[in-house]
Amino acid sequence: MPSKPTLPNSDPLADRALLRYGRQILLPEIDIAGQLALARARVLMVGVGGLGCPVGQYLAAAGVGRLTLCDGDRVELSNLQRQILYGEADIGRPKVEAARAHLLAQNPGIHIRAEARAADADWLRDEMTGHDLVLDCTDNFATRHAINAACQRARRPLISAAAVRWEGQLAVFDFRAEDAPCYACLYPAMAGGDEDTCSRNGVLGPLLGVLGSMQAVEAIRMLAGGVSPLASRLLVVDAKTWQWRTLALRRDPQCPVCA
Repeated sequence: MPSKPTLPNSDPLADRALLRYGRQILLPEIDIAGQLALARARVLMVGVGGLGCPVGQYLAAAGVGRLTLCDGDRVELSNLQRQILYGEADIGRPKVEAARAHLLAQNPGIHIRAEARAADADWLRDEMTGHDLVLDCTDNFATRHAINAACQRARRPLISAAAVRWEGQLAVFDFRAEDAPCYACLYPAMAGGDEDTCSRNGVLGPLLGVLGSMQAVEAIRMLAGGVSPLASRLLVVDAKTWQWRTLALRRDPQCPVCA
């Protein structure tokens, strides 16, 4: 009789691992095989701010085996309204170091690498081979375009979210599909111009929590072997009215990144 699959040795007490992840394993879309896939997964998270905090917490809690956190900022008092992983004792610390400490306290059975730096094009290119999926939790167009180009080139799935004021959006670019559109098809790179940023226009903290949690849902789904219903789609939300819209995305034949 074939032996029943067991969870990996990252937790020496298999029964303890089964207890920790049991409610997740009960989902037929995940089961033991999906949990094993999560334990083997390597995820790159760029940005550990308002979006990255809930993403990191849920991926750590779900048992994603290896997380790389990339962010060059330090914790500031003005972050605490929406970046719920941090407290006042973290002010002045590099975000990735504070986040790593808090996430390992939450789940010491995973591996977390902290990169206190900006995610430039060269670094992103080198990181792609060591990761299975990328989460864009940043807040500026230049970095988003660099992440998109690196993921498209390496055929790594990208889950991107953004929010400002009461509005937010979520998109999944599954570059494993040959005809997948990319972020540059949706937002062509702009030379100059003012960005619609949180620091200039404000943002509702819980909205970032909603969108970050949704990023985590899609990451867990895809890492466990599922297909995202948001692949090649843009989900837009207005939290003032709770109106949700889903827009189909198509590859731009003139896109300089993926055409």
